[in-house]
Amino acid sequence: MNKKTQFSIGYFLFIFIIMSLIHTLFFQGARYQRIPYNEFRAMLKEGDVERVDIRGDRLQGILKRRDADGAQRFFETAKVADPELIKLLEGAGVTFQGQFEPPWLVQVFTSWVLPLGILFAIYAFVLRRMGPGQGVMAFGKNKAKIFAEKEVGVRFEDVAGVDEAKAELAEVVDYLKNPDRYLRLGGKIPRGVLLVGPPGCGKTLMAKAVAGEAGVFFFSISGSEFVEMFVGLGAARVRDLFEQAMEKAPCIVFVDELDALGKARGVGNIAGGHDEREQTLNQLLVEMDGFDTRKGVIIMAATNRPEILDPALLRPGRFDRQVLVDKPDLSGRRHILEVHTKVLVLGPDVNIERLAEMTPGLSGADLANLANEAALLAARHDRDAVMMADFEEAFERVAAGLEKRSRVMTNEERRRVAYHELGHAMVAELVGTADPVQKVSIIPRGLAALGYTLQRPTEDRYLLSKKELEDRIAVLLAGRAAEEVVFEEVSTGAQNDLQRATDMARSMVTEYGMSERFGPHAMGGTPRSLFLGGGNGASHLDISEATQREVDEEVEKILDGASARATEILRERRDDLEALTARLLEQETIGGDELRTALGVAEAREGDSAL
Repeated sequence: MNKKTQFSIGYFLFIFIIMSLIHTLFFQGARYQRIPYNEFRAMLKEGDVERVDIRGDRLQGILKRRDADGAQRFFETAKVADPELIKLLEGAGVTFQGQFEPPWLVQVFTSWVLPLGILFAIYAFVLRRMGPGQGVMAFGKNKAKIFAEKEVGVRFEDVAGVDEAKAELAEVVDYLKNPDRYLRLGGKIPRGVLLVGPPGCGKTLMAKAVAGEAGVFFFSISGSEFVEMFVGLGAARVRDLFEQAMEKAPCIVFVDELDALGKARGVGNIAGGHDEREQTLNQLLVEMDGFDTRKGVIIMAATNRPEILDPALLRPGRFDRQVLVDKPDLSGRRHILEVHTKVLVLGPDVNIERLAEMTPGLSGADLANLANEAALLAARHDRDAVMMADFEEAFERVAAGLEKRSRVMTNEERRRVAYHELGHAMVAELVGTADPVQKVSIIPRGLAALGYTLQRPTEDRYLLSKKELEDRIAVLLAGRAAEEVVFEEVSTGAQNDLQRATDMARSMVTEYGMSERFGPHAMGGTPRSLFLGGGNGASHLDISEATQREVDEEVEKILDGASARATEILRERRDDLEALTARLLEQETIGGDELRTALGVAEAREGDSAL
């Protein structure tokens, strides 16, 4: 007898007992108060009985006396062999009659079968609404979504921008399709593949594409769905997941957000502590060691925080391979945009190549959102096609936030913001190595930006020279320098610029070895970020107070030099600053081409024309 049959019989017996108690306590005894037969005879003699029904084994009746609230009082007593009963009833003037008992089949049906049938109908309805695998005893069942071979619907051609990862995972597809090719040489098929990369870069999509290309079942579950408040349920779900996977082999089991389940044991817990998550992780480790790869079960997982995973997960024999799914480069962004714009009605001026150039650092999800935002903007403007202007506006919304035209500024604030933003823009065009300006605006955006200067890199950059870093610091400090040149005082608007410039200058001194005082010397310390793809963790320097003072002096020297350089450029081009500020206050926005034409640098920056 299997577990499901045992559960069904046990549940039926439990319900039967409960129904018996309910029927006995409520349906039969709740209405009538049981009294001794001699008390019944006494009430007859006192004339307190109004009516009596004579049944097969008992007498039931109604008393003349009522309760305090006016309700009738019912009684019942056992029927005994009393030859004087009829005389007593007639003498007391009581209305009495005999009652035929219904057949026992009718009694069983009305008292038991019908209530039980109604109860089981309600139970079946609730189970159907809860969905499969969600019943009372389904706590230990895994919550994985299972896609059959033809239900995955994703192929490698649907995944763009991650060609190296696709090439690596193409071998996994071959393992699943032709396992004998590798087993005949004595090799072992990898047990697990860990997809590592920043959020939104297509890790889940890549796993589905592997299953789609191989034509196998695909189990998809999140790491957080294993861990519950009840001890032991997570481990039970892991066991159930692997049992189902072995039944449907060959297949792929994909665990998304593995860090929710596989965080290093002992981190953040009291020594000797033990919790449900660790039990679940232990069970996962045991299952990954125990299943037979020859049946074609591949475990894939995704995370953007690989450094916090338990080392036992990453050893050979478990997650044998780690595949980086990184943010796309220029070519990758172009392919991703082609995929996401296939369904859009594009205008004749849309240039996918230029869109790819203006979106460095964006992930695949960001680019999909960009294409969708552009389509929504085109529909809002009631256009027949999505134009390049819609993509530019969508990019500004993604990069700088929504426009806040309702944010009212005084005329003095608008003038100060205009000078500030044009300081950034002019210095960016005149220092030589900074990214070209795409747009300058004094329209408030986002939570705190009163204006913005949008720069567009012309190519992906992986290395920066000392000169390029100094130019970037000068551009950051140019807004404050413009305020100082025009108003001879500064405002609070440069707070974020100062923070970014200081961080960049400190990195030059402590990390990049670009200080004349220290030369090629790293100051040690912990990494700047604990998480993949960046972060805001500060670097801690393991240096003496005297050296720290010298570091501060070097940082101050770099910042002062960049600020003086930006101030000098703006003083020399004061006339251009005033003319462009007047134009910006009137138009609220100046494009990159218009800015370069006014500064006379369009020919010198050939190839950097704005979109």
